[in-house]
Amino acid sequence: MNTYSKKICLLGDFAVGKTSLVRRFVHNRFDDHYISTIGVKVSRKTVMAPGTSEVAEMTMMLWDLAGSQAFSTVTASYLRGAAGAILVCDMTRADTLKNLARYAEDLQKVVGAVQLVVAANKRDLPEHHEINSDQVAAMAAAFDAPYFLTSAKVGEEVDVMFRDLGKLLLDRIH
Repeated sequence: MNTYSKKICLLGDFAVGKTSLVRRFVHNRFDDHYISTIGVKVSRKTVMAPGTSEVAEMTMMLWDLAGSQAFSTVTASYLRGAAGAILVCDMTRADTLKNLARYAEDLQKVVGAVQLVVAANKRDLPEHHEINSDQVAAMAAAFDAPYFLTSAKVGEEVDVMFRDLGKLLLDRIH
């Protein structure tokens, strides 16, 4: 069986749930206390990735980058070597969806074409939504990327999203 290691960056504004998505996927935990990521936090999880032509063991190196309005040389250095990215927005804050285009553009300036996935987080708070699934679908289509309506709090679509990204990355190898 082949084994691969892939760097995946999580990008999005402050407090959209990037750290919570990683924590849910890696440790199956959720913490209500918000602590802003400063710089970058790297986590790792190994999964079985079923690609079109093989099933492989894939170690996902998850780079949780601090949300930021300014693109910097530090940010660029964190992005280098990424094979894929999860662009995360918060369904309760419409501006976080619009800002995904800037994150995708910044990423592609540094690493070129990579596999993108869009995560619209906080689906468990429908009474507060400012974004609907059609808007998320339109943004994802602009990136030629799949999208997932996630909830790091209850775990909805989190595992599926990361595993689907693993499959897409494996298919790009072959």
